[in-house]
Amino acid sequence: MTVQDHDITTATDTAKLPQPMQPPLKQATYKAHTTDFVVNELLPLEFTGEGEHLWLHIQKSGMNTAYLAKLLSEWAEIPLRDVGFSGLKDRHALTTQWFSLRIPKKQLPDSEFAPVDISANESVTILEQQWHNKKLNRGTHRANQFIITLRDIEFADIDNSFSNPEQLLSTKQAVEQHLTTISQSGVPNYFGPQRFGRSGNNIREALSLFARPVPEARPPSNKGKRKRVPREQNTMELSAARSLIFNKILAVRVGDGSWNTGLAGEVFNLDGSGSIFASDEIDDTLQGRLEAGDIHPTAVLWGTANDKVSGQAAAMETDIVAQSPLLTQLATGLEQRNIKAQRRALRLPIEALSWQWQDIEGGQILVLNFTLTTGSFATSVLASLVQELSTSSSSIS
Repeated sequence: MTVQDHDITTATDTAKLPQPMQPPLKQATYKAHTTDFVVNELLPLEFTGEGEHLWLHIQKSGMNTAYLAKLLSEWAEIPLRDVGFSGLKDRHALTTQWFSLRIPKKQLPDSEFAPVDISANESVTILEQQWHNKKLNRGTHRANQFIITLRDIEFADIDNSFSNPEQLLSTKQAVEQHLTTISQSGVPNYFGPQRFGRSGNNIREALSLFARPVPEARPPSNKGKRKRVPREQNTMELSAARSLIFNKILAVRVGDGSWNTGLAGEVFNLDGSGSIFASDEIDDTLQGRLEAGDIHPTAVLWGTANDKVSGQAAAMETDIVAQSPLLTQLATGLEQRNIKAQRRALRLPIEALSWQWQDIEGGQILVLNFTLTTGSFATSVLASLVQELSTSSSSIS
């Protein structure tokens, strides 16, 4: 069956993914201003104070991480490969993160880093610098702190006139109860809309990639060694394909309530780590660990050698893909390129969640402060809270 363009647009609309509970806010706006979306990289590390790697703690806005890395390499007159960073940070936000620069013999440029070829909407400030004996590698940081301001709030299922103080209090209490609940139970660990591009264009690119011949294996460099398949360079498309399959599996499991309770044959993730283990049955011990948040059920990031999952959990993943022509094409493309299967937790714990209401002219705003582990999306937390989440027409986009 041919996959239609509207099928992709619909499948990648993360706003329509199911939630375990009805969000208590009908509508809210975020990113109305750069400071409405703050991301701080949490990278606990003891610096050696020696070595040839200069680590810079930088605050930026209006600029993506890769472009800033390029500016740093040009300033230090070093190859771009000698600039390290742990993760990509949102361009349309106020963010802080670390970069490392390999400076041979510690010979710094004569002038301080102060890029001039940037627009009025872009800013870069160095907050701190340290010498260290190692380069900063991707995925080093443990978590990100988010400070998000929601504006233009409309509460769900009530007359949002603000004319009745008792009614306003009840709606605020409903929101606060919801926040208290998700701080204890977590939220579905969906990939956010940015993973799929505008209207799902990254999935269209993935399908286009999979329609092309698979790269041929390279000839062996030494006699007796196996041929090597060249490393796939289209990481954005491959990641989008795996993410869409994962989201659809998670959506089904949110629907049947197994996203945080587990299934027979489940593969579990140990909270706060990359460790996983499989279990044929859910016994009382595992159930207790699930309820305590010590472990989380997982779903596949599709690829070959998905042999850890079994039983009911494996059958569900296979059936969900088989029933969708779009997912089947994506899964086949991933397998043909020998992408290895991985596992991702279905449940996203929220650390240190707090909130504050602020009165403004015409209504109220809600400021959320929380921490998420690396690789998760703040939009998953917002989607659990807000039915219709939008960016302001005045936001930078």
